[in-house]
Amino acid sequence: MESLPIVVADTPRARLRGLLGHRVPPPFALRLERCRCVHTVGMRFVLDLHWLDAGGAVLRVDRAVAPGRVRACWRARAVVEVPVGASILSPS
Repeated sequence: MESLPIVVADTPRARLRGLLGHRVPPPFALRLERCRCVHTVGMRFVLDLHWLDAGGAVLRVDRAVAPGRVRACWRARAVVEVPVGASILSPS
């Protein structure tokens, strides 16, 4: 299993875009702060979603979320979008 670094989407535009626009899974995971709901409409690959609480602890992992889906975790404060099957090096 490949371990990926985490990139933080730290601008409103980066948060809005997420991983959309990538034709293949990127060589990184993407952390979206202040995020409780994501969609995979327009995605070209499957994602694992790691939902985090305010302290960075994992609340839940949604595995193999296909394109065209919506997922939410109302207790979450952030989510890390990870190409399916990859692991993350460490939270940022």
